[in-house]
Amino acid sequence: MAMLTVRNLPDEVHKALRIRAAYNGRSMEAEVRQILQMATENLIVKAELDIPQQSELSDNKLQS
Repeated sequence: MAMLTVRNLPDEVHKALRIRAAYNGRSMEAEVRQILQMATENLIVKAELDIPQQSELSDNKLQS
């Protein structure tokens, strides 16, 4: 599995994540994984439903 390091996280965000994790009975690391998974699942579903035809793809769209 990949690892991710987040630098310069504001103190208030760190505190909110810690509180949210405790509320949900998870470690802060598990809570962040859950948040990221939920956020990306929405993008994956949208991408699967809205895949452009190959002819519509351009180099600019592929690089963004």
